[in-house]
Amino acid sequence: MSGLTIKQVTGNIGAEIEGVDLSGPVDASIADALRRALWDHQVLILHDQFLDIAQLKQVTALFGPLQRLPYVEPIAEDPLVIGVRKKATDKKIAVFGGNWHSDFSFLEHPPAGSLLSAVEIPEVGGDTVWSNQIAAYETLPDNLRDVVEGRAAIHVGKPHGVKFAPKGNQRSTIKMVRGDPEADRETFHPAIRRHPETGRRALFVNPVYTSRLDGMSEAESEPILDRLFWHATRPEFSCRHRWRAGDLVVWDNRSTLHFAVNDYDGSDRLLYRTTFSDAQRPQA
Repeated sequence: MSGLTIKQVTGNIGAEIEGVDLSGPVDASIADALRRALWDHQVLILHDQFLDIAQLKQVTALFGPLQRLPYVEPIAEDPLVIGVRKKATDKKIAVFGGNWHSDFSFLEHPPAGSLLSAVEIPEVGGDTVWSNQIAAYETLPDNLRDVVEGRAAIHVGKPHGVKFAPKGNQRSTIKMVRGDPEADRETFHPAIRRHPETGRRALFVNPVYTSRLDGMSEAESEPILDRLFWHATRPEFSCRHRWRAGDLVVWDNRSTLHFAVNDYDGSDRLLYRTTFSDAQRPQA
């Protein structure tokens, strides 16, 4: 672990990792330190990595087995990598991840985490924001905690299905499957899940994929979920990353929400994304 340093970036979430080059073989002690730092801080930021696709996949494997994501078109060269691209000519268009969410929470086994490697970054804009859902759970008001404790939340692949299909302009920077009835299938996960590595509990609902709470209709759930979503994304639980080329960010999908900020029309932006899988379904 010689030379590796961990610098917290906010009071509740995020850490910068310095003193490690991930472009080559990574010592087992360094890999273990990175995993422990991720579970502790939820988001890891490493500058000046400049990884190619093969190197990015090797780094991803330090955290878990690589996972292929459904419904989203990968790059032509590799089915395990997504190109998160917006061109300067892509104006007034939705971006991938442009609302608070936990990645693919509607799957039976949602991802454990993901990585983004920055290739081309606008001079201004295009930040990503993460929010710590362990902190969100630990500060839940009692009246909300009483409702969700021990209760399941229902997740649906809304952007990809029929029932909740986005209205109006659906142009996006990434090719995605739309109108698939299978994406409307309800998946039940604990509204409060326990992290398998640390045992800490985290709020596990999000505006993109959570449709209702178990035992309630969508209409009955809506005001409660709205309060949960508002609480989950409070600024004090969050960190905002301003990208620069060569940045690598790793996040824990089991204990965070994130949001891609779409404020850079007229600029090119390209990041490569990989995902690592979880060995088990979310547990209460």
